[in-house]
Amino acid sequence: MAGKRSNPSQGGGDRRKKKYRSDGTPVWGKRYIDGPGVWVTCIKGKEKQAVGELYELFKGLGSELWPEAEEGKADDDDSDDEPEEGLSIEAQIASEVSAMKKPKKEQRFTNCQTNTPCLVFLSCKPPVDPVKLVMKHLYNVEETGLTQTRYSMRFTPVSAACVTNLQEIQILCRTVLEPFFGDGVEGTIKYKIELKIRNHTTLARMTLIEAIAGCVPERHKVDLDDPELVIIVEVFKSICGVSVVRDYYKLQKFNAVEIASTHASENPSTSINRIE
Repeated sequence: MAGKRSNPSQGGGDRRKKKYRSDGTPVWGKRYIDGPGVWVTCIKGKEKQAVGELYELFKGLGSELWPEAEEGKADDDDSDDEPEEGLSIEAQIASEVSAMKKPKKEQRFTNCQTNTPCLVFLSCKPPVDPVKLVMKHLYNVEETGLTQTRYSMRFTPVSAACVTNLQEIQILCRTVLEPFFGDGVEGTIKYKIELKIRNHTTLARMTLIEAIAGCVPERHKVDLDDPELVIIVEVFKSICGVSVVRDYYKLQKFNAVEIASTHASENPSTSINRIE
């Protein structure tokens, strides 16, 4: 006997129904790369090692940039000590069971599978700001000439992400760009859109650029040679990430290895620029 088909009216079709925001605009799909976060290119075949060193790097930078959150976490950790001596066996068991039922602490950084050679993505949880995190690291490399990593090269922050649909992208861009180009910003800002597309063929490059540029107020001007701000747009498969940064070209398009190489050439007495 043929299998019984599910009735859409009884829940089988719920998964096909569109979802909508509170303002009535549709949400077009599911994201598998969960932003905000940081895209990092790495040496081919060393993706796993790159993720490991990035956890250590980001953890250290996060503790330095957001120490208050670390202090709160330390206080929470102190509350998970072993049961006090002198308690009865029943009380100790009850205490241990209670500790086991406590929700696990959310990690600041999470590796999201890309299944793509030379490319990893680490999502960031509050209070981490991916742009501040990446800028802190790159300025450190510029100052010291040390990349602090062996396998990781280019760092691209993502302030927020959405599915790669023009309407979704424009909604996202208006939100991300507002603090940098909105009504509260005085004067005219020179900007450039830096678009990178990987494993995506649905939307054409110029279509995306025009849609993003349309989200910037007309009083601001495009400057391809000397922009004050760079709008970074990273499209990967069905995901689009956006951020706004400064010093993009001064910092070698956020390539830590190139920054360290430049430092070495300007300071011949310094040692090798990679961590050995």
